Amino acid sequence: MTSSTDIEGGPPVVVDGAPGPQTKPGAAELAGRSPGQMMWIRYKRDRTGVISACVVGFFFLIGLLAPLISKLYGKDPYTVYADERPELFDSAGVPVRPNGGISGEFWFGLEPGNGYDVFTKLLYGIRTSLMISVAVTVAVVVTGILLGVAAGYLGGRADFAIGRLIDFLLAFPAQLFFIASMPVVVSLFVSPRDETPTYVRVVALILVQWFLGWMSLARILRGTSLVLREREFIEAAKVSGASPWWIIRKEVLPNVVTPLLVQSTYLLPNFVTAEAGLSYLGVGIVEPTPDWGQMFAKASTELVMQNDITYMFFPGISMIVFIVAFNLLGDSVRDAFDPKTAR
Repeated sequence: MTSSTDIEGGPPVVVDGAPGPQTKPGAAELAGRSPGQMMWIRYKRDRTGVISACVVGFFFLIGLLAPLISKLYGKDPYTVYADERPELFDSAGVPVRPNGGISGEFWFGLEPGNGYDVFTKLLYGIRTSLMISVAVTVAVVVTGILLGVAAGYLGGRADFAIGRLIDFLLAFPAQLFFIASMPVVVSLFVSPRDETPTYVRVVALILVQWFLGWMSLARILRGTSLVLREREFIEAAKVSGASPWWIIRKEVLPNVVTPLLVQSTYLLPNFVTAEAGLSYLGVGIVEPTPDWGQMFAKASTELVMQNDITYMFFPGISMIVFIVAFNLLGDSVRDAFDPKTAR
């Protein structure tokens, strides 16, 4: 068997019976990394970002598993315990036990009035709010990509038309528009004389929030695309005869991923609070369908405020934790993509 000696005097290296070069220590560390790998490495070093991602993932997990958790718990958010077990309530419909009837049987207590189980109602309320907010976020992201990137790359009349549309819609007072337009949108699907199904209210919430929710993302992507279309690799693609659609799909879109992901992490918690606000005002999800904002509306009634101040604690703390965690996650994602912005 033959061997070779390294030029620096190292031990001989034999590969499959033939001489070969010696692998230098640390060669693996010198291997190149993609921008995505570098981003992931920076993100993993951010302890706040990792913890925030775990908290956000926990909320989505319990929302997805709400039916299973409810089955294991042995209760559901629709049972009216004020009728099923009247001995648990006084004549005013308030739980007899202190702190809203919190016990080993009812972990978060019972809701004054109808007597719904607060624990399962919160689980299903989180599920409802997150499902609606995710649907709105997806619709907003798709619209923002289509119109923002098209306006920025194509320029000319397309940019002018889309830009004026964005300016026009930004002039609308969003919250007032949400409140005023929800009954109108619902009436398009259901006669005012009929009871509105839950799915119609869900569709209306998604449409209303989407209508005035995509402009900020589209404007950011438009600005990014305006810069990208002047870059050398875009010019090279044009010279090679590539179509505008191919250039947008293969060259522009991969380079707007950073602002897209960062803005998406800020959009979703905003839509969660907007949806909860609409339900709180009575124009969103209504009973008996559980909803995060609906629980705040119930907690603000005179019956609950005077007799069970702990009812607000569980939906309030859970929403604060979720919103703060998602905002911190957005900061961490931004810093991982662009370390120059890190504090």
